Amino acid sequence: MKLAMVVAVLFAVLASHSPAWSSEAALRVCLDSDLPPLSVHRKNEPDFGFDVTLAEAVANKLGLALQIQWFESKLDEDSSPSLEANALLSDHRCSLVGAYALTRASLAAPDEKTAKLPEFLGATREDRRRRVAIAPLAATKPYINSPLTVVLNAKFKDRHVVSIDDLKGLRIVTESGTMADAILMTFKKGAFIDDIVHLVPGRGDDLLLSYVEHGDADATLLDLRRLDSYRATHPETKLIASGYYYAISANRGYVGLASESALVSSVDRALSDLQKTGTIAELARAAGLTYRPPREPLVVGDVWKKILHME
Repeated sequence: MKLAMVVAVLFAVLASHSPAWSSEAALRVCLDSDLPPLSVHRKNEPDFGFDVTLAEAVANKLGLALQIQWFESKLDEDSSPSLEANALLSDHRCSLVGAYALTRASLAAPDEKTAKLPEFLGATREDRRRRVAIAPLAATKPYINSPLTVVLNAKFKDRHVVSIDDLKGLRIVTESGTMADAILMTFKKGAFIDDIVHLVPGRGDDLLLSYVEHGDADATLLDLRRLDSYRATHPETKLIASGYYYAISANRGYVGLASESALVSSVDRALSDLQKTGTIAELARAAGLTYRPPREPLVVGDVWKKILHME
């Protein structure tokens, strides 16, 4: 009887010192289904992308299987990536959301009490209607930097771009309402306004970059991963990567609920190990993603204020 009591106490002590997530059979990660080359899910095709293989590597480090909950984030005036991610986490669709842009605003305690779920694989009609009570978030350290870069038409292959000012005299295409649009429209109090063509956002990388490819515009400013995506589907492209990166950029990492701090800390340690061995950079290259390591500040502040005060 005494031995049985000792064993019971031992199990209780071990359980009290084990993180709550350790009883999970799998690491459940939410990934955007259409964010090449970061993460892609297509019917009847294998899932692929840098964030898919990275999540597999992290799960392996933690000794867990990986389960991916795919979701679709739509670009429109009513959508909020941070609220959608929070809704997925708060509804326990996953324990982590990958490729999350780390900004003070995206990690701040939400003003809203509830949020709508984005479209996700397996969603019911009821899921599309309901709102979810949301909670504070906690982020890992970042694992990659996502800068904006200038891309040029082939005839400008000799143009040296070291600042936005070097686009003077070029026809520029951008997507309305994006960060790139704000940068270009406000640069030097609107110096480029008459040279900018606006497209509706959310119509894919092909349209924006094909404008530059086919000479309908001379240059654009866009997320570097979008150029990688275009190159993967257009290996014959003659677009010129300027090598210029805008000074303000966001890092990407994982985000989870603040109440799941034990899991977030464990994932942080796994990412640190993978970063030290060069595995993260290798996974990026294998996925056709130009790897840029995280940069300071790890969590960027008020992006819009910084843009408006830059020349």
